[in-house]
Amino acid sequence: MKILSILFLSVLMLALTPEKNGYDIGDTATDFKLKNVDGKMVSLADFKSAKGFVVIFDCNTCPVSKAYNTRIVALSKKLSPLGFQVVLINPNSPEVSSGDSYEEMVSLAKKKGYDFPYLYDESQEVVKRFGATNTPHVFVLNKNSNELKVSYIGAIDDNTRDASKASHHYVEEAVNDLLAGKPVATPKTKAIGCSVKMKNS
Repeated sequence: MKILSILFLSVLMLALTPEKNGYDIGDTATDFKLKNVDGKMVSLADFKSAKGFVVIFDCNTCPVSKAYNTRIVALSKKLSPLGFQVVLINPNSPEVSSGDSYEEMVSLAKKKGYDFPYLYDESQEVVKRFGATNTPHVFVLNKNSNELKVSYIGAIDDNTRDASKASHHYVEEAVNDLLAGKPVATPKTKAIGCSVKMKNS
């Protein structure tokens, strides 16, 4: 009887423990393989010499995402030589947002001159794993002994409307801290943008 009571309490505790929704700072991220706009399957492991990654959940249609297109291109040009690879992932379902189809992704990447992967999370498994809620929503991953440690989560900077008026460039600052071997001074900020468009259930 005592064993049954212990088992019952254990099951009850598990049931009452809130399910973790996505990654948090210090977590180890797992790799993924998604279709790029060039038709090839891409994973983080493909970038063997990378010191880390700037994974941005982004899309074609959100006004905030559109405001950051040029900034993301500039960010890639600045961080790529430092060893941090920018990777964009579109998590939106085209069933809900028709402008976020794979074909529209290919068109946008060409138009904006993306020189980094723009991947299609068709199953939406990756966005669920990361716990991204908005577009854009950034996760900076630092490679540490072949593990990808989540070191920053949030916004790209602190001014969605005007890049020239941003006083904090959170992603750049996080990468600079990591390259200097220091803890990220601001590891978490609020991601501003449109909600991720999940498939109709």
